[in-house]
Amino acid sequence: MNYSEKEYPLQNECYQIIGICMEVHRILGKGLLEIVYKDAIEYEFNNKKIPYEREKKYEVGYKEIILPHYFFADFVVFDNIILEVKAQKGIVDEHYSWALNYLAISKCPIGLIVNFGEKSLITKRIIL
Repeated sequence: MNYSEKEYPLQNECYQIIGICMEVHRILGKGLLEIVYKDAIEYEFNNKKIPYEREKKYEVGYKEIILPHYFFADFVVFDNIILEVKAQKGIVDEHYSWALNYLAISKCPIGLIVNFGEKSLITKRIIL
């Protein structure tokens, strides 16, 4: 389904998540490890009573078995949004591939990739 830039599913929830990430970036700046940003985001989710799961594990089924390796999404927010946190220079194709895999396995309709590794916060939204 095609959505215009002005309208897409879970828009208000995505704005809340991005707003939190912008605040974290404003306070902490760039150059820290991903885990530090994740800790700050988790603090904000708890403070704002936003439902989330951190490092959510997803099993991968293949035919009649579950494969021995898993995917771990950084955050699943509002039960429907995958949030992937990066802290490096740029968002690369590999980040999109991971997010698409997480969306396919989780059945979540939206993924957000946020990158704290630049002077300004970089965000990308992926809609299935």
